Amino acid sequence: MTSEPKLTPLSPQAVTQAAARLRTLLFEVKRVIVGQDLMLERLLVALIARGHVLIEGVPGLAKTLAIRTTADAIGATFRRVQFTPDLVPADLIGTRIYNQRDGRFEVELGPVFANLILADEINRAPAKIQSALLEAMQERQVTIGLETFRLPDPFLVLATQNPIESEGTYFLPEAQVDRFMFKVMIGYPGFHEEMTVVERVSQRFPAIQEQLTVDELRELQGMADQVYVHPAVTEYAVTLARATRDPGEVRLPELKRAITYGASPRASVNLILGAKALAIVRGREYALPEDVRDLAPEVLRHRIMLSYEGLAEDVRLEEVVQRIVAAVPLPRVHLGDPHQAPAAPSPHEPA
Repeated sequence: MTSEPKLTPLSPQAVTQAAARLRTLLFEVKRVIVGQDLMLERLLVALIARGHVLIEGVPGLAKTLAIRTTADAIGATFRRVQFTPDLVPADLIGTRIYNQRDGRFEVELGPVFANLILADEINRAPAKIQSALLEAMQERQVTIGLETFRLPDPFLVLATQNPIESEGTYFLPEAQVDRFMFKVMIGYPGFHEEMTVVERVSQRFPAIQEQLTVDELRELQGMADQVYVHPAVTEYAVTLARATRDPGEVRLPELKRAITYGASPRASVNLILGAKALAIVRGREYALPEDVRDLAPEVLRHRIMLSYEGLAEDVRLEEVVQRIVAAVPLPRVHLGDPHQAPAAPSPHEPA
């Protein structure tokens, strides 16, 4: 069993030290990974916020390498599962096997029992394997036969999917997609970044040094739990999520016909949890509206379903998210002592 992290009063000095350790961790990872700054930061935020990440990008963009390198840098156990149409739940969570010598059944645990799970090309697996993974992601446990087994702490699913190929793929169930805290879109590197990639490939990758232990990661998670969130920041997050369901609330009624379903309340929750973790990464013991705004595209984009009318008119989901974020003004929050901050104007009102 893992020990619970010690909760101590959150101080600016402790947060500054934590942010410095995280910068060192990022520097170590970037000795191998070129570019992809947004993806690496979101991976850190998800680790601290206990969330799961769905990464979408074409092949060859170092998605797998980034995840493996991050696992090595924090000393976490790592397993990669290549999702294919013939995969069955036992291949992921484990199964009961018969021991002939003892004459009884024993449980053999599957690769899901690790701190970081890479579900490679997750959209290639059928419904049965998706449902098995759903229990692991939400409940952080799996059921084999009549027994339930707790997963390691921390536990994080990092899933990848290829946006190019459609043959032999399955649409992820909406209930499962909603369990991902972030959906990160990554693109091709710039010219100089690609030059660096080519140069590094001709050399052996440097050995990654452990910069953070699993116990220290749990301490950071405990620190994030104590980050102060002003009520105006919470109201801002809820307003963003509600605007995806009824854009008319933020003076965008023309978007209503392009959206069938908006983000669930889980989006509001993840915006705040992510903002608290991002505040730790940025060296603050309080969250700001800017933290919520910066995370909004990754939290909202996979929780909005466009209507047939929107698809027919070639409405881009990214543009919908950008317009909603731009339409909701940032609340003014006092930057002094966060626990003595005065009430801020509602984000429903003009700035």
